[in-house]
Amino acid sequence: MGILSSLGTDTDIKNQNSAHATRMTRSEKNPAKTRILVLDEHTLLRYGLNAYLNSQSDMIVCGEAGSIPDAQSKIAECKPHLLLTAFRLGTGDTLEFVQALKAENPALLILVYAAFKERVFAEWALRAGANGYLMKTAAKEELLTAIRDVLRGQIYVSRDLAMPAFQRSLGISVQNSASGNLPVVDNLSHREMHVFLLIGSGLGTKKIAHSMRLRRKTIEAHRENIKHKLGLNSGRQLVERAAKFVGGKLPAAKGRGRRRQE
Repeated sequence: MGILSSLGTDTDIKNQNSAHATRMTRSEKNPAKTRILVLDEHTLLRYGLNAYLNSQSDMIVCGEAGSIPDAQSKIAECKPHLLLTAFRLGTGDTLEFVQALKAENPALLILVYAAFKERVFAEWALRAGANGYLMKTAAKEELLTAIRDVLRGQIYVSRDLAMPAFQRSLGISVQNSASGNLPVVDNLSHREMHVFLLIGSGLGTKKIAHSMRLRRKTIEAHRENIKHKLGLNSGRQLVERAAKFVGGKLPAAKGRGRRRQE
């Protein structure tokens, strides 16, 4: 059988071309959607994000996860283009997770959202490898803007954070009403901030050490450094300051509300 014969008759070839053209037309009408994995420990929040993102013509939630280990398996399973993740410095460090993901999969885009309005958190997230940082208080339309900017290869930072930074660059005074005249938490290192947030969540020294896989003496040293940097004189003041800072920003830890620090 010759080469031409193996290709089939003219009618067969026309039919094949027609089918291919039909597939191309359908492909143009229905372009591939951006696959998104949502990581958040709150089921209802994930449900809302999923519903909103799936309502967009160019996006689809390919999976969801309530924890970092769950997200790791889901990433391998659904191969997302973008990971949308809540920011955590509790029992599961988002920054360490982002760093590890970027080392393993540099092509994976990561958008972090958080309740923290202090710019240091955005800086940490971006330095860890995130492609964007979005405030939890942002309008839902800003979420879409952030995702699409990141997909275009841009770095996205919430307007509420970007504008004060821009004003500072122009020499315009920006007041931090949240901190008043108190020393700001921006002075804390990543590790110290981790400890500070866990204290504010109601955990004592022993449980913090267990959570962070560090020695108790190391946590005690961090507590002393935090007190010094924030101008605090006692462990009680540290607990009160941390609890006030955390407020509704982090999920309540077991045992929260007990003032005794183990």
